[in-house]
Amino acid sequence: MSRITARKRVTRITVATSRSVRDDLLAVEEPLEIRVGGNSLAITMRTPGNDVDLAAGFLVSEGVIARGDDFAAARYCAGATDEGLNTYNVLDVTLALGVPAPDPSLERAFYTTSSCGLCGKASIDAVRTTSQHAVHHDDLVLDPALLATFPDRLREAQDVFEKTGGLHAAALFDGTTGEMLVLREDVGRHNAVDKVVGWAVKEGRLPLSGTVLMVSGRASFELTQKASMAGIPVLAAVSAPSSLAVDLAKEVGITIVGFLRGQSMVVYSRPERITEPAPAPRETVSAP
Repeated sequence: MSRITARKRVTRITVATSRSVRDDLLAVEEPLEIRVGGNSLAITMRTPGNDVDLAAGFLVSEGVIARGDDFAAARYCAGATDEGLNTYNVLDVTLALGVPAPDPSLERAFYTTSSCGLCGKASIDAVRTTSQHAVHHDDLVLDPALLATFPDRLREAQDVFEKTGGLHAAALFDGTTGEMLVLREDVGRHNAVDKVVGWAVKEGRLPLSGTVLMVSGRASFELTQKASMAGIPVLAAVSAPSSLAVDLAKEVGITIVGFLRGQSMVVYSRPERITEPAPAPRETVSAP
C-alpha cells in the first residue's frame, strides 16, 4: 500500500465554521514506461500496483497480443536513474516466441495521461483497432436484477478508493452467476480496465465470453474498444456513454448499459441481451 497511497498535509475548511490542519491519504500517480523486447512503446500515468496486468492489458488493447500464450514474461528494469536504481516505473515485456514485435507506428508520440488512454495515438486511423475476438454471436443473456447489483458490489470492493476517494475502478463479472472475477483500481479509468484485461491474459481467459465489464465512471469510446479487444460482450457504467462509444458498440456487437444505478438502467445497444423484467405479482382480493 505504501506506493499506492501517499500521506500529505492538508488544510480542511468548513465555511464559517472551522479550519484545521491534518494528514490525508492521496492516491499515488506515477509514470510507467512500457517496453517490449527492450524497445519503448508507451508511457502512461498510473497508480503503481498490478503493473504486469496493466502492461498485458495495454498490449491486448493495442492489438499486439490476443491471448495468454502470446505473453511470455515481464520484468522491471534497473538503471532508470543516473544512479542505476530501479524505480519500478519501467517494465519490459517479453513476447512469446513467434509473436511479432509491435508495429513501429504504434509507438506513442507522447505519454498517455491518467485521464486519456488514446492521447498518445500517432494518428486518427490508429484509434480504431480490429479485435480478434468477435462478440456479435456471444449468447450471454443477463437478468437485469442481477446486473443491478454490480455497482454496489464494485463500490464495496474499492479498498483504495475508500481511503483516498481518488481512484476509478473496473471489475469483471460472470454474466450468468454474477461472480466478481477480478477488480482493479487506478487513477486512470483506462488503466483500471487494462489491469482487468491483463489479469485475464495471465489467467489464460481470453476471450472473455459471457462476462460483464463494470466501470465506475462513464462508458467512453476507448473503454468500449478495450472491451471489444478482450471479447467482452457487455460494458456497464454508472454514468452515460459517449455517442462514439455507442456507435462502436453497435458496430462490433457490444451491449452498453449506462446510468446503472439502483434498480434502473439505460441500454444503448444490443438490448436483447437484457431479459424482460419479471412482472410484479398481482394482488388477490378475497371476496367478502
